[in-house]
Amino acid sequence: MRMVDDRLREYCGVFGIYGPGLDVARLTFYGLYALQHRGQESAGMAIADGWNIALHKGMGLVPEVFNDRVLAGLKGYLAIGHVRYSTTGASHPINAQPLVFDYRRGWIGLAHNGNLTNTESLRRRLAAEGAVFQTTTDSEVIVNLIARSGGYSLEEALEQCVWEVQGAFSLVILTENQLLAVRDPCGFRPLCLGELDQGLVVASESCALDTIGARFVRDVAPGEIVVLDRNGITSIQTKKRQTFAHCVFEYIYFARADSNIDGFNVNRVRRKMGEQLAREHRVEADIVLPVPDSGIPAACGYADGSGIPLEEGLMKNRYIGRTFIQPSQQLRDLSVRLKLNPIREVLAGKRVVLVDDSLVRGTTSGKIVRMLREAGAREIHLCLSSPPITCPCYYGIDTSNRKELIAAEKSIEEIREFTGADSLYYLSLEGLLSVFGDYGRHFCTACFDGRYPISRETGAGLGTRDIFAYPPKT
Repeated sequence: MRMVDDRLREYCGVFGIYGPGLDVARLTFYGLYALQHRGQESAGMAIADGWNIALHKGMGLVPEVFNDRVLAGLKGYLAIGHVRYSTTGASHPINAQPLVFDYRRGWIGLAHNGNLTNTESLRRRLAAEGAVFQTTTDSEVIVNLIARSGGYSLEEALEQCVWEVQGAFSLVILTENQLLAVRDPCGFRPLCLGELDQGLVVASESCALDTIGARFVRDVAPGEIVVLDRNGITSIQTKKRQTFAHCVFEYIYFARADSNIDGFNVNRVRRKMGEQLAREHRVEADIVLPVPDSGIPAACGYADGSGIPLEEGLMKNRYIGRTFIQPSQQLRDLSVRLKLNPIREVLAGKRVVLVDDSLVRGTTSGKIVRMLREAGAREIHLCLSSPPITCPCYYGIDTSNRKELIAAEKSIEEIREFTGADSLYYLSLEGLLSVFGDYGRHFCTACFDGRYPISRETGAGLGTRDIFAYPPKT
């Protein structure tokens, strides 16, 4: 686990476009730019022209990997793209995606958002059958399953693959003349469809559609395979399973606030979380202070629900890149101060409700609390718009080690003491799910309660959830 800034990291973002007559490389570039928050280690895209697939990928942010010269050399009318943060497979150029292979049916490219839970058993089986692996990612397991699927068509091979792999996967797949997208039967990771006047688009989040001027069509349903080609959109619904389990952390932190996922606007949901937090924990204070940027919607909701005025008292340096020189032990607070700076005139003598989306290790929150005290805050009440994170995630979030989670090791009072706050409040799990209405029963909440919809390796459901209609009525 490598949470340098004490934030959860999500596995990746994917993008795909079918667009005859369009500059699909440049549109993919902008789509990936909109999804940059989902992965900052590597970026890549594959372009098909009807005959071949060209690939360009590398380590770094999207504008570090691509420039005008590179984009001008990527010609074709279909493309898939990927931004990566590694949870399975090392942070290494060889693991950057998309993955592109030449197999018996021709060329195929694949980009994957999520994490498989039965990778080890599948990899052992494939290796025993003679498969050769070039990377350490679970995504290559999917490619091998497709390639070794016998006489099936690609669509049939994908349908078989959907039921052979376990875990979280939203995929975009490229051939010389087709674009396919797949969402796992539980629907852990988001995936949506859009359209342009001359093309069709698929992306991890709707914000990528907005960025390139595409119109939102709908979300890809759990267990659905969609084919985008000259025939338009073809949908193949694989057999539905009973454990739909969308990742609730997409709404708490991962997704961009301007995205709409499975019928819910992320910003609106986060504000409702803040309102519910205020109902559960009313604090006597002078101002509500958000931790930018992810804590802002919840802080707005808390201010609305409590009647305490919202103030901007922490300024974020928006020019901090993905990496910077790490501070020495003597300057260990520098990493936070480079990103956030308190406004003394706002804070001096005030009782502050400090609102953030979550708390993982507690180190960053502790540094922020100290900064606010040094800036003159009289009281600091830390309020979090999610429940305590007590269990690791195996579906594409980098929390595989329970010991890294402070709420798994300490009581709320011990965490409060660790951060230095005067009080500490979490949103209850019941309160979190209540903001979704009846649909709240159908999220994966394993990081809070240990009820894993799919177990590691076996694929069996450990939690119980009802079958429900998709899409939700909101």
